[in-house]
This record gives sequence, C-alpha cells and structure tokens, in this order.
Amino acid sequence: MARISGVDIPNEKNVEVALTYIYGIGISSARKIAAEAKIDSVVKVKDLTEPQVQDLREIIERGFTVEGDLRSRVTMNIKRLMDIGSYRGLRHRRGLPARGQRTRTNARTRKGPKRTVGSKKGS
Repeated sequence: MARISGVDIPNEKNVEVALTYIYGIGISSARKIAAEAKIDSVVKVKDLTEPQVQDLREIIERGFTVEGDLRSRVTMNIKRLMDIGSYRGLRHRRGLPARGQRTRTNARTRKGPKRTVGSKKGS
C-alpha cells in the first residue's frame, strides 16, 4: 500500500478513487492531482512506480490542505462560530441542523434517537 499524507491508500483501486481516501480530497480534486502528475486514471495504485507516488505526495503537500490540518481548521471554525454566538454556532451547540433544513420531521441524524415525551401508562 502506498502511504500518502499519513493514509494508506488501497492497492486494488484506481488512482483517482484511491486518492479520495485522504480526508480533504474528493473525486474532482483527485482527477486534477492525477492529471498534474501525468498519471492515467485507469492505473491501479499497485502499478505506480515510486517516483509517481512521490509526485503525488509533492502535489498534495504543495497544493492541498488535508487530514489533520484540515480537521483542526474545520473544528476551529465551528468553535469560532459557537464562541461569537452566531445562529450557525447555536445550531452546532444544540446539535441541530445548521444549514436551514427542517426539523419538524427528518432530522434524526443530528437529533439522535427519538425521545418519547408525555406517554403515561395506566391512568
């Protein structure tokens, strides 16, 4: 397995797909990186030579914020929103959707499992 930005990328996948295993690189960024490194999209990671892997490492290091740096930046941005008391910060603090989605129904991922209120047994 090739190790890029502290992540072991899978050998059996195409280069473009394998690069998406790195946090902060999606499919469009992966295509740009592969094109800049002059690597064909259908080449598997196991077929890459060491200079090609080194080129990928340099391109990612030079042009992209990935993994730990990106995670900490996102965390700091959310913390800043909560500290200044913005609407989005309050939504993050309460664990509710922050981008305008409805919450009357369909917010279970953010709100967690249902908490039944007001059902009394016996009476």
